[in-house]
Amino acid sequence: MKRTIIKLVVPAIISCVVLSVSSCDNSDHSHMDRYISHLMKKMTLEEKIGQLNLPVTGEIVTGQAQNSDVAKKICAGEVGGLFNLKGVSRIRELQELAVEQSRMGIPLLFGMDVIHGYKTVFPIPLGLSCTWDMDAIETSARIAATEASADGICWTFSPMVDVCRDPRWGRIAEGCGEDPFLGAAVAKAMVKGYQGRRMEDNREIMACVKHFALYGAPDAGRDYNTVDMSRQRMFNEYLMPYKAAVDAGAGSVMASFNEVDGIPATGNRWLMTEVLRKQWGFDGFVVSDYTGISEMIDHGMGDTTKVASLAINAGVDMDMVSEAYLSTLARSVREGKVSEKAIDRACRSILEAKYKLGLFADPYKYCSEERGERDIFTDENRRVARKIASECFVLLKNEGNVLPLERKGTIGIVGPLADSPANMAGTWSVAADLEKSVSLAEGIRSVAGDMVNVLTAKGCNLMSDPSYEVRATMFGRSLNRDGRSEDTLLKEALQIASESDVILAALGESSEMSGECSCRTDLTMPETQTRLLDALVDTGKPVVLVLFTGRPLVLTREHERVQAILNVWFGGTEAGLAIGDVLFGDVNPGGKLTTSFPKSTGQIPIHYNHKNTGRPLPDCAWFQKFRSNYLDVDNEPLYPFGYGLSYTTFQYGDIVLDKKTMDGTDEIQASIVVTNTGERDGHEVVQMYIRDLVGSVTRPVMELKGFEKVFLKAGESKTVYFRISPDLLRFYNYDLDYVYEPGDFSVMIGGNSRDLKKAVFTLL
Repeated sequence: MKRTIIKLVVPAIISCVVLSVSSCDNSDHSHMDRYISHLMKKMTLEEKIGQLNLPVTGEIVTGQAQNSDVAKKICAGEVGGLFNLKGVSRIRELQELAVEQSRMGIPLLFGMDVIHGYKTVFPIPLGLSCTWDMDAIETSARIAATEASADGICWTFSPMVDVCRDPRWGRIAEGCGEDPFLGAAVAKAMVKGYQGRRMEDNREIMACVKHFALYGAPDAGRDYNTVDMSRQRMFNEYLMPYKAAVDAGAGSVMASFNEVDGIPATGNRWLMTEVLRKQWGFDGFVVSDYTGISEMIDHGMGDTTKVASLAINAGVDMDMVSEAYLSTLARSVREGKVSEKAIDRACRSILEAKYKLGLFADPYKYCSEERGERDIFTDENRRVARKIASECFVLLKNEGNVLPLERKGTIGIVGPLADSPANMAGTWSVAADLEKSVSLAEGIRSVAGDMVNVLTAKGCNLMSDPSYEVRATMFGRSLNRDGRSEDTLLKEALQIASESDVILAALGESSEMSGECSCRTDLTMPETQTRLLDALVDTGKPVVLVLFTGRPLVLTREHERVQAILNVWFGGTEAGLAIGDVLFGDVNPGGKLTTSFPKSTGQIPIHYNHKNTGRPLPDCAWFQKFRSNYLDVDNEPLYPFGYGLSYTTFQYGDIVLDKKTMDGTDEIQASIVVTNTGERDGHEVVQMYIRDLVGSVTRPVMELKGFEKVFLKAGESKTVYFRISPDLLRFYNYDLDYVYEPGDFSVMIGGNSRDLKKAVFTLL
């Protein structure tokens, strides 16, 4: 078989069309239009609807494909793509069925949740965002695409760009935190990393931006729950990352589960057609989330026929899993409930995606056995993953410079996450070989070398309630619950502590305590872990809390008691080694939080870019009667957005503006001198915030509008420059016009959203 054309056994009805693709330029849109138009003229209505069907499969192994139920549907032209199948031989076998045994010979899409790496797993996306390094984030996506494509996959359901200000929601772990400006930068980097130049190379795959839209703001922080907000808030605070991904050329978009303005996103024509396609110019295709179309029945939108019609008319092109399209749309067309034009539009968008991926030119583009053996889980990929992981860790406290550790003496590693390789990859690492991840204990032993004696003890189970632990350790992430009593486990830990010079307390969440359908009402540490930590602190030995988490936790008590806290999120395949690199000072931590850590669960939702009330609390006060505050805790987070310590210190000079006024055609340059005043080289993320002091609608107290990650040697100073253009000052006004308004603005620059230098300028 020639690998650049479809076999001549393809039915003559389209063979001439398919053969012509091998010589065309996939970037030629006019050629693509002619090609697909010609193809669609030969398709029946049922075959067009078949392209809109996306079943899930993972049970098929090589040699079984032709006898499976999904195989029969492929041969009948009733499948447009498959997901959750990996392996070149399996994928090739099913692709051959589509190309050689279906009437039209149209190749399939093969998708998978490649969220933060494939076999080589990078930190969870929330952790990745804390690098504030767009080159590193793009690199992680490029490696993920390289590995996934080498295993036959051409489509990833990533990036997830949902803004989230409520860490009770478990899927905060999959996103970039609370800020739309930073989220937009990450979205662009991820799309570029996955899709490369134009998905021309077989190492480049199609991105799918999710979840459109507003999924990260559910009532009560509970997954799949109702979302309700004004359109002004949507556009100003939540939609920017989705639009950035669309502007970056993302090939597909996934609809969210929640409702928007009282209509589920999956059936919301305003969202999918008016905003996404007409306002933003999106030219890819939209896929529902898993059973998202049939779930509209429980939303109260009608029966299967009704919700399928609602979704296709809204602009959702592909039906993931529910098969509502496959079972109802042909009848709905005949009955006049759905136009064939709507079917044609959806079918065309999916065929165009296959064309852009090069699948018509070579259906087996992603079926190279050689690449599968060569490009997956390589030493180089693991080296990069280790480096990026070390850059995402956030040092939250380091009293008395307990860190970095010295390579001598005895280190005790205590806690349920001390030696659990299966939990290092974090949530949504579906292709990972979990036992190949490097645990904390293994990493410390490797990085410390022969001069350090490392002792370990579990100390306690993840939590006292065994049924809760089962829910929190699904998908092979069990911590192998210890059946001994809590007192026995604690006694063993204290014995290890007595023999150690310093104690690493490996505590926090298991990897599945955050992620999809892993929402929590109480974000404090489990009681049994708190008991262990208190006992370790009471020994008088130095204690470093190595915090594993997929979300902000309430660490008020821990912050008061322990000397040092290093938040390591879930660092991926090389987590243990990367943690060791930072703990021993081979890497100076430079991660900065992209989501606020509350002092109390009752403060949630909490975020830096909030609006003032008419009765704001004065900066110098904790409580004043008849002001907006709490009786029991102040308004401030424990750790603010943008916060993160280093093994060195940085000093900021005053902001210098090259002028104090500008008009709509001008810009202002803001600069600031940053000096490394410590004894170690290190990275600092310099952050610029702007406040519109008077607006036609209320404006946030500050908004991130620029950042730059700089490297400074000990004693070195650098001037960091930011350009402030009128475009940076735009917002959606009451009428949803995207405007900037004349007036005074405050510009603030610093190392986090709390500790800032300020200056004022005027837009004329």
